[in-house]
Amino acid sequence: MLVDVANKLCDMYDITIFSIYSKGEMQKQLRPEVKFKSMYDCRYDELSHIKKKLIPFKVLLLSRYIYKKYIKENYDVEISFLEGPITRLFCIKNKNVKKIAWIHNDISLVFGNGLKAKIKKFIDKKVYKKYDDLVFVSKDNLNNFKELYKNISPDRIHLIYNYIDENKVIEKAMNDDIDTNIDYSMVNFVSVCRLVPQKGIDRLIEVHSKLIQEGYMHNFYIVGDGPEKDKLIHMVKEKNITETFKILGAKENPYPYIKAADYFCLFSYFEGYGMVLEEAKILNKKIIITDTAARECLANYPNGIIVDNSDEAIFNGIKNVLDNPKNKEGAEIYQYNNTNEIKKIINLVGD
Repeated sequence: MLVDVANKLCDMYDITIFSIYSKGEMQKQLRPEVKFKSMYDCRYDELSHIKKKLIPFKVLLLSRYIYKKYIKENYDVEISFLEGPITRLFCIKNKNVKKIAWIHNDISLVFGNGLKAKIKKFIDKKVYKKYDDLVFVSKDNLNNFKELYKNISPDRIHLIYNYIDENKVIEKAMNDDIDTNIDYSMVNFVSVCRLVPQKGIDRLIEVHSKLIQEGYMHNFYIVGDGPEKDKLIHMVKEKNITETFKILGAKENPYPYIKAADYFCLFSYFEGYGMVLEEAKILNKKIIITDTAARECLANYPNGIIVDNSDEAIFNGIKNVLDNPKNKEGAEIYQYNNTNEIKKIINLVGD
């Protein structure tokens, strides 16, 4: 979403993106007019294990020093676009600068439930108070935030759904140079996500393995990378399902995989609004998700299925799809449009 918003608005505004890491896919997709700076001149996966662990503490303890070092120019608006270290960094007060925090996830769950999570929630309660405006991408996440951090002025709260450049998604999906190697002899499911515990790929492997054992043949393709990758690959090998459950890693262009599959899936334990679901809607795909805040994405969408957030419900949801002889039929035509979200962003940021 950040790339699409920046590329859309850079003709109206002078935009600079600050990131802790660099050389990622996001940076490659930015228009030349969008400036980019970073704290580290490398990708996250190029850092040592110790550095990865220390960065959140470094940002927290040295936030004022880091802010002064990297955010030197005079900006009218500063937006923290991701929960965590960036939010704690950009809360530093700066005279005459409007501060906005964008909140994509359920803030009560995103950091877990351990001692570290409790410390982060305590710190962030003070951090979010320093922002002039708080933007939420789903009603559920907004309500959960208000429950966790009470007494927030309604004037500071805004609901803005994810904006996506639909023409870019369609154009990339039509790229014939990418061979997805999809096996069309069976029903195909695809998920595009970061490989982190939140996304529940481990439980999906368990469900898929059980379905295969019961004779429900189908393919799962997982596009994405992350800290859980090695563990998940090991699980797939251990379950002896390498022929039907494929972890493809990160893809610069995931859209041909979404387009080629019969169903797009997102079986997360918790979720924000779900930008990737918007992309699947643009490509008119049939979608199956667990019941999280992402349910708002499927409101008024004719090709969506929502199942309870449990292993059993995911199993039964996929089984029902495979039992239905119409599962290979095309989805109902849907006309996508989210231009109102850009108007809301412009109104919030100001002229």
